[in-house]
Amino acid sequence: MKKRNASSQREKRPPVSALFTRPVGKRERREFEALARMPDSAIDFSDAPAVNALRPQVHVGRFYRPLKQQISIRVGADVLAWFRSRGKKYQTYLNAVLRREMQARPKGR
Repeated sequence: MKKRNASSQREKRPPVSALFTRPVGKRERREFEALARMPDSAIDFSDAPAVNALRPQVHVGRFYRPLKQQISIRVGADVLAWFRSRGKKYQTYLNAVLRREMQARPKGR
């Protein structure tokens, strides 16, 4: 059998929720169920922190690194030349431009 000269397959990352959450214990489950049975007017929210109406921006690259997927895409030669003229990390810059556009236009628009 001929040996292939390829990199090994990348390890699949577990979801963040699996890393930073723990199962709910029996005592906590009973407390949640008791709260669920109570009317909202009977629950004391005085020690709860104030909720900001606007969600903070996610700082991509600091703690959150989305998985990247390799694709094939056709762009104009002049567009590609312009991005390549930005330097070695033109693909990273292209991704940042696309991300800004995605965040500026919420779903459904």
